Order: sequence, then structure tokens, then C-alpha cells
Amino acid sequence: MTDTDPKIDTTSTPKDSSAATTATVTIPSSNPSQYAHLVQPEWLTPKQVGDAIPNVTLLTRVRNDSTESENPFDWKPLHTTKDLFPPDKRVVVVSLPGAFTPTCSTSHLPGYEQAYEEMTQQYGIDEVYCMAVNDPFVMRQWGLHVGLTEDKTPGAVGYFTKVKLIPDGGAHFTRAMGLSNVWDCFGERSWRYSMVVNQGVIEQLFMEPDRQHNATTDPFHVSDAQTMLDYLKTASATVHKKQKLEEVEAEEKAE
Repeated sequence: MTDTDPKIDTTSTPKDSSAATTATVTIPSSNPSQYAHLVQPEWLTPKQVGDAIPNVTLLTRVRNDSTESENPFDWKPLHTTKDLFPPDKRVVVVSLPGAFTPTCSTSHLPGYEQAYEEMTQQYGIDEVYCMAVNDPFVMRQWGLHVGLTEDKTPGAVGYFTKVKLIPDGGAHFTRAMGLSNVWDCFGERSWRYSMVVNQGVIEQLFMEPDRQHNATTDPFHVSDAQTMLDYLKTASATVHKKQKLEEVEAEEKAE
């Protein structure tokens, strides 16, 4: 990998800020990645806070114990706006470059697995998804490799009991999010980011800085589980304060 490939200038969200990540996409013509010509401009401009979640269909595998196969799984389409991000759910998403890669396996996914109960029991999160541009077979084996507890319920989505692993094998969701990235060693993958999706709308987005094709570094500063927990705590406190103010105002009007 080289450090002179097409670059994407970014401004990242500070850890203590609730502001959305913003990005200005530029693609210099000097020494492009051999795959850069395959990436469309719309795949490079990230969605922003307040945008609706992309409506795409992903293919995964779900358990079917009625089959006698050694691999008791069936194909299942997942509609993002209907199955993953319905209007009655608040969901945390962490998206990363690839299964079995070092930071993803030792820090990124394990951090969210450890924080799962706190996110879902204390801060109003219904599901936590980990997404990557990998096929369903790789995603399941990766989860088993890192020690996640498998959900053997027939038809269960995401393979595991806590953080659900969602394959974006064709990069359809990643492209629609504007976070497709190219490495000569990987091909097309997702840039590292995390977000909160509330009722089908992006509530918060944390995108790692220094985004570029063929990136020679792997930034891991703002999409980690602790940054997400800090945001959820702040958001929860803000909602609680607003509710208290509304209660006081209602009591004053009633007097």
C-alpha cells in the first residue's frame, strides 16, 4: 500500500462533541489505486446526522434446523429500513474494514460486545450491529473465532446473542452510506465508523479521520465502544433533563 493514493479530506467528531462528522471528498489524479476507478463519487460522500438510513437489501444466512445438512442455514434477504432499522427501533452500528483483521478482532468488535448490556439496558438501544464487507460465511466464522455466543434460534438474524454480525457482502449498504473505501490488498471495504440510528434516521455518526484509498494507517479514535457509550450517556442525560423541564412546565400550567 502507498501513501500517495487518492485522498479524502475529513474533519472528525471530537470525542467530547455531539456534532456530526463532516467530510469533503477530493480525489487527486496522482498515483491512483489500481481499483480507484471502480469507486463512484456517490460512494465517497458520507451520510450525515439527520439523513435517512439507506434502503438496500442485504443477503445473510439464518439457521434452519429442519434441514439435515451439515450447514443448516438458509439464505435470507434483509431489508435495511424494514428488518434492521425499523421505525420503532434505536440501533447502534459499528462498521469496520474486515473480519479477522487485527484491530477489528482484538479491539473494535470485542469492545462493543463488552458494552452490549450497558447500551441496551441503560441507554435505550434495541440492537447493536457490526457490519463489514464480508460474506455471511466469513462473518459467522469470525464471530465464533473471537468467542461470541452463537444464537441457535431458528431464523435468528446476526448469528450471535449480543452484537449481531451483519454481512454487507456486495458493499451495497457501505456504498449507500458513502463510506466505501479501496485498498489494493483488500479491494473494496468499509471505512471504519460507528453510528446511532433512531427510527430510521442517523442520530449520530462517528467516522474515523484521515480517510484515503490505500490508507497505510488504521485510525481507531472515535468509533470505539467507549466513545459511543460517552455519547449515549450524554444523550440520555439531555433527554432526562428535557423531560424534567417539561414536567415542571406542565405542573406550573396546572396550578
